[in-house]
Amino acid sequence: MTIIEKIIAAHSVEKSVKPGDIVDIEIDARVARDFGGPNVVKNLETYGLTVDNPSKTFFTFDTNPTGSDQKYAANQQVVRVFARKHGIKVFDINNGIGTHTLIREGLAWPGSTAVTTDSHANILGAIGAFGQGMGDKDIAAAFYRGKVWFKVPPSVKINLKGVLPENVTAKDIILNLLHKFGANSLLGKAVEFYGEMVDKLTLDQRITIASMGTEMGVIILLFPPNREIMDFCKNATGRELKPVLADGDAKYDKEYTLDVTLFVPMVSRPGKPDDTVDINTEKRVKIDSAFVGSCTNGRMEDMRAVANVLKGRKVAPGVVLKIVPATDKIWRQCLDEGLLSVFKESGALVSNAGCAGCAAGQVGQNGPGEVTMSTGNRNFPGKQGKGLVYLASPASVAASSVAGYITSEDDIPEFPAHFDYENTEIDYKPAAQHKHVPADKPVEVKGRVWLIKKDDIDTDMIFHNRYLQITDPEKMGQYIFDNLKGYETFAQKVKPGDIVVTGKNFGSGSSRQQAVDGFKTLGVQAILAESFGAIYERNAINAAMPVLTYDTLEAVDLQNADVIVINFENGYLTNKRNGKSIQITPFSEVQMEIYKNDGLF
Repeated sequence: MTIIEKIIAAHSVEKSVKPGDIVDIEIDARVARDFGGPNVVKNLETYGLTVDNPSKTFFTFDTNPTGSDQKYAANQQVVRVFARKHGIKVFDINNGIGTHTLIREGLAWPGSTAVTTDSHANILGAIGAFGQGMGDKDIAAAFYRGKVWFKVPPSVKINLKGVLPENVTAKDIILNLLHKFGANSLLGKAVEFYGEMVDKLTLDQRITIASMGTEMGVIILLFPPNREIMDFCKNATGRELKPVLADGDAKYDKEYTLDVTLFVPMVSRPGKPDDTVDINTEKRVKIDSAFVGSCTNGRMEDMRAVANVLKGRKVAPGVVLKIVPATDKIWRQCLDEGLLSVFKESGALVSNAGCAGCAAGQVGQNGPGEVTMSTGNRNFPGKQGKGLVYLASPASVAASSVAGYITSEDDIPEFPAHFDYENTEIDYKPAAQHKHVPADKPVEVKGRVWLIKKDDIDTDMIFHNRYLQITDPEKMGQYIFDNLKGYETFAQKVKPGDIVVTGKNFGSGSSRQQAVDGFKTLGVQAILAESFGAIYERNAINAAMPVLTYDTLEAVDLQNADVIVINFENGYLTNKRNGKSIQITPFSEVQMEIYKNDGLF
């Protein structure tokens, strides 16, 4: 078996598993964050569910650790009260990013399993553990049962050969991988890394790479633990541990060998994390702000790299640099090593530990027309604010903040650039609200098609993060697609019974349930896509929202506004306009059971 297969088998009743198997797996750490936590609590209380094992159950406040927003503050307090009642540990606003906490506190270790409402829970692949981001319903079920159902993914092996160029960082490694594989060519796969260079990667470097697995569309990026990782986890857990390693005859879906000597410093251009290019092609693009932090690049090694660039230099006039360490321990270490003084002397703003702008949190958001260099993992439209976001390594971000434009660490000008700035405004008007009362659960539906020929439609395009505080599903539908270019008026024009048909990797990105529930509020009967983001697909299945995949629709000559009939049981699709039919992927047994039950609960 591969690493992921061994971990899943060890946490199930099965001796062995293979890709495609659906099994119940025991979860070692069941976690909810501050914006997902209130909905988890709501699900538990609404359905009268208990907590299986409080000692394995946790809350982490990392998306807005200052409680600077009233709705966040209220949600955090709801969670605190619930946690006190049930004896659940809360890692509160003074702690830092939850996934990093799991590693630091020994709540995750090589071979362990963890689920959270954080879509970057697969960061745990850095220590050879299984971590998955899931929606509110999934996490509530995990709190209650201690287990979740999971479909064993195919595994892919990537061999990295050669010596990494001196100016190429861990962030550049993942950006180079995104350049090659894009956002969906490895969709739904578990990826294992091998090679002499890989063995030498530090924990911080592994975390940086693993944290962007979600942006590649993979289930997880897994690193076989080296001695440094095992020693760290031994100290964190206080016990002897054994790594989970793939068998010599493990079967892989595909295997790739890449020459890292060809890797270069890169940036992701605004809008798509996988739109990566050599940083030299974007040099001298003026910036307004810079952000260092997030679960991807808020580690101690990142802080030192930034300090190395900033020492003796000033942030360029007109540029704002915001620095947010990933955890409070890293913040304190920055203080002890004198890095905070370096940051402040350069003119940077330093905030307490947390996700910050990457999760629309306490600092780091940008405004309309603002251009930002960021070490975050996502630059979807609207993700970090209303401006444009480039992604790059900490050293490149720091260098750019000093230059006033995009540049690399080895090309910082003696004097910063000066630019004239123009203010821009965006007039936002919410769509009209729709209400829909669901009917019985038919296995065959008929409806008008919305044909949206786009790949990689992420959850910020479907349901933007500025509405995350909404917990009433009846109020979610009015905002569906209002951040998807060309479909801003979708919620006003869609009719109950309509069917959405789209491309690859639909629902990539964050683990927000609202991006599913909003469609149900509007009365959309089903969503067809070539493939779905892994978390989104689970959220839809658990909410009894029909989602189905297809290989191609050429045979039925599907056009916008066609009326189609779909049978969920046998996967038969017919275009009523021309009478042509095809076979698509029907519901699995699990999906049909949840659908007929009108949801996971």
